[in-house]
Amino acid sequence: MAGALIVTAEIAPRDFSWIEGLRRAHYPADRNQVPAHLTIFHALPPSAEIELRTRLAQAVRAPPPSAVIAGLMNLSGGVAFRIVSYELDRLREELADSLHGLLSGQDSGGWRPHVTIQNKVAPKVARALIASLERGFAQRPLAISGLGLHRYLGGPWETIAVYPFRGAS
Repeated sequence: MAGALIVTAEIAPRDFSWIEGLRRAHYPADRNQVPAHLTIFHALPPSAEIELRTRLAQAVRAPPPSAVIAGLMNLSGGVAFRIVSYELDRLREELADSLHGLLSGQDSGGWRPHVTIQNKVAPKVARALIASLERGFAQRPLAISGLGLHRYLGGPWETIAVYPFRGAS
C-alpha cells in the first residue's frame, strides 16, 4: 500500500555498516531499494502518523533494548539474520496493543524479527549463501539505537523521523 507507514528498530552504525555491506553484496542491486532494516510494523495507515510520532517518542525514553543476531533464516528465495530481543518483543507488543484496529494482517499475524541480507533470488543461490555464512557464524550482539518511522513509496521509503533511545550511542 503506497503511503503506508513503516516502523523500524534502527540498527546502530557499528552494526549497520557490516550488515549493509552483506546486503549490498548479496541482494540483487536492481531490487535493493532500501538499506538494511529491522521492521517492527510493515503497513500502518497514513492517518496514524501523528499517533505514531507520539507513541514512538514515548517508547524511546527507555534505554536501548538488548538484541542478538541469533542465527540465520532461510527465506526460500533469500537469507536473513534472525534477531532475538525480549525487550524489543515487549516494546512491539505494547505498541501493537496501543495500535489495535490499525494493524494490517501481516502486522497482526505475529512477528519474526529479522534483517534480510538477500531476497528475490533463486532458492539454490540462497542455500549457497546460507551454507557460506553458517561456516563462520557465531551469535553476536546487535545494537539498536532508536525507532524509525518511514513512508512506503511503492518501493523506496521516505524517512519521516528517527527517535533515538535514551543513552543510545
